[in-house]
Amino acid sequence: MRDGTGDGERTRGAVESAGIRTVVPLLADCPLFELAVPCEVFGKPRMGPDHGWYDLTVCATGPDPQPGPDGLAVAAEPGLDALRTADLVVVPACRIPHYRPPGALIAALREAHRNGARIAGLCSGAFVLAEAGLLDGRAAATHWMYAEELRRRHPAVRVDGDALYVDEGDVLTSAGSAAAIDLCLHIVRSDYGAAAAAEVGRRMVIAPHREGGQSQYAPPPLARARSGLAPVLEWAVDHLHEPLTIPRMAREAGMSTRTFGRRFSEEVGTTPLAWLNRQRLARARELLETTDLPVAAVAERSGLGSEDGLRQHFQRGVGTTPSAYRRTFRRPSVRGSGQ
Repeated sequence: MRDGTGDGERTRGAVESAGIRTVVPLLADCPLFELAVPCEVFGKPRMGPDHGWYDLTVCATGPDPQPGPDGLAVAAEPGLDALRTADLVVVPACRIPHYRPPGALIAALREAHRNGARIAGLCSGAFVLAEAGLLDGRAAATHWMYAEELRRRHPAVRVDGDALYVDEGDVLTSAGSAAAIDLCLHIVRSDYGAAAAAEVGRRMVIAPHREGGQSQYAPPPLARARSGLAPVLEWAVDHLHEPLTIPRMAREAGMSTRTFGRRFSEEVGTTPLAWLNRQRLARARELLETTDLPVAAVAERSGLGSEDGLRQHFQRGVGTTPSAYRRTFRRPSVRGSGQ
């Protein structure tokens, strides 16, 4: 898994009540989709007046409006000073190979990073982060079309041309277009929990969670009606509480275990066991957020067995304990409900 910090490592206790100060700098000729994504995800309050959200600012990187595609021009009043107090900076895509980031933007990104801000680069925005030296010695994602160019220009960066997104803690990068949404939802999930990210995904009518390590070429597993695997994946999600095995899933798919394993890896981009464990962990997180079930019952209903098994999966996959995750991300309406 390429989500380096683990979901939940940044807890809600670290989020200021006024919101997470988020800044998106305007780049010349920035594709409008990658500019719109952080504005849509972070710019609209999702949690109600009693809960924090993101305080979004779009800032200019120079004195003049930035040229956009098809003759458009994009402008913002705040300047790069906005980065000085940012908690999160999201750099949208840029036009590769011709774009060269202004020196003032590079200096502002470095200062923001030194000040403790997380810096995220969407698609070819990774080139801007690399130019600032923020990706040296780190793993990074970008669109597969630009992976070789990023390696050539910045050999100190460990470019992952397959990953949807990479979370290195204080620096995050994504592949193109839809993967930019995946990374932004991953940030929401890390800050406010899986339920908040799912709500944003529902409002945007998209899948709320794709793992960062999933291949860029692979569509979401449950959407593959023509592959023949979608029915068994849906069936498995409905039976997570049962002692599922790979041979049982293969029988449900009408295949031999060997054929099922090969087809699964080719079409889903991971092994059946890894996929199954991710689904069970996601179910456990949902139950911890939305119910007051004892941890032992959560382990049983998610198919992770005992409390010890649940704790081990949480430590590996989320970076915290089930109890700590529940304290941080449980929905307020659930507290004290006794459900």
